[in-house]
Amino acid sequence: MQVSILSLREDWEGMALGLMGVMAFGLTLPITRLIVPYLDPVFIGSGRASLAALCAAILLFHQRAPLPNRRQIRSLLIVALGVVFGFPILSSLAMLSVPASHGGVVLGLLPLMTAVAAVFVTHERPSLGFWITATLGSLLVVTYVLGQGGTTLELGDLALVGAILCAATGYAVGGVLSKEMGGWQVICWALVLGFPVSIVPTVIFAPEAPGLLPFTVWLGFLYLALVSQLFGFFLWNKGLAMAGVARVSQTQLVQPFVTLIASVWLLNEVLTTRTWLFACLVVLVVAIGKTMPVATAAAKPKG
Repeated sequence: MQVSILSLREDWEGMALGLMGVMAFGLTLPITRLIVPYLDPVFIGSGRASLAALCAAILLFHQRAPLPNRRQIRSLLIVALGVVFGFPILSSLAMLSVPASHGGVVLGLLPLMTAVAAVFVTHERPSLGFWITATLGSLLVVTYVLGQGGTTLELGDLALVGAILCAATGYAVGGVLSKEMGGWQVICWALVLGFPVSIVPTVIFAPEAPGLLPFTVWLGFLYLALVSQLFGFFLWNKGLAMAGVARVSQTQLVQPFVTLIASVWLLNEVLTTRTWLFACLVVLVVAIGKTMPVATAAAKPKG
């Protein structure tokens, strides 16, 4: 396979799209906290996937998207298992038995694991400098989260490890497939293929009196379905295809801090000087990592 370094313009555009996707994902946790007192957590997870799948089916039909072939379907099923079911379900299970701060640990380790997955799935070859900055960024985020309060290892960490592996693999496979199908088609087909599974718990755990719930609850649910589960992946997958899975994955280091800032706005939480200091350090590490070379297979994304 021919290997080349992506053009500077395409590289920066891919990083920008990835960062925009991360910003969309960063609002997921605060919004979930806002609506979980009103909706069953299982309904939130499966319901947002089901609603996103219906919208995805309409988009695919409207755009007359070609049916994926057998090889692509196999990859799409891996994407669905990773980012539609695996990560959300396993991380939710983990939160039943470990402190919430572990969620930040997941976000801190995911960029590094996604880069590792890229080596095996996409055959990218990050430089030594990239691995150093990626590891440093992950350590900074984990250090920040663990420093928030006494966090010890629990059995739920096994679920978190599974969640990390699911998301990292789903991102890497989705990034490769986006070069063939286009980023928006990858997540759309993954959601459609997963619909027969997601619709069952959606119906079972649906609220008994949906009309009595506050409008803001359904507005938040719509965000989770249409942005976190669907349109955010349009940006994220295209960024992965353009600038490479390993490089773009490092923009996820910013996600915990996007979540914190959103929490100030939505949940009235207070950010400390320590938080701002770590946020600046992480952004600096991401900027440095951006300059590190990553050899990647040359391919043009379709959209």
